[in-house]
Amino acid sequence: MTLILAGVWRAVRSGPTWLWGLLLGLLFAAALVFVGDQHGAGRIRSEWGAETERRNEADREVARANRAIAAKTEIIYRDRIQKIYIKGDEIEKQVPIYITEVDSSRFAVNAGFVRLYDAAWSGESAGPAAESDREPAGISLAEVAAVEAGNATSCRAWREIAVGLREYYAHLQVITNMSE
Repeated sequence: MTLILAGVWRAVRSGPTWLWGLLLGLLFAAALVFVGDQHGAGRIRSEWGAETERRNEADREVARANRAIAAKTEIIYRDRIQKIYIKGDEIEKQVPIYITEVDSSRFAVNAGFVRLYDAAWSGESAGPAAESDREPAGISLAEVAAVEAGNATSCRAWREIAVGLREYYAHLQVITNMSE
């Protein structure tokens, strides 16, 4: 490397004066380009960094808002669902008050009712009615009432979950659209 530089130096020293001027001019122009490029690149890097930080802050703000919405929605609907199950348990405990053993013995649940009930919950057809559908199913009226109270409680709880999820999604949309 030193030999190459020495050779270039000898060639320049032995050359005409205008070559010295040209060489100095080229070096000066290269220095200006280098400094200008570094200044421009620094400005671009600075602007890029500022924009990246702005986007990151917006993302952090959306994440904070999402967490707040999730916590608020969870608290509201967790309490509502808990109240639904407490009320449902109270109603199930009242079944013996409203439907006594005497009532269950007077009003029999037939096999056709049970087939139709099971078909409704499975989503399948009960099939054609048969003579055996008129016979007692061996299920008391009180058991049917207790099961239906439990089913109604579960359905009400799931309804609240669905409403809560819709509300949560609507809030997320608002927050997401505000950040854009």
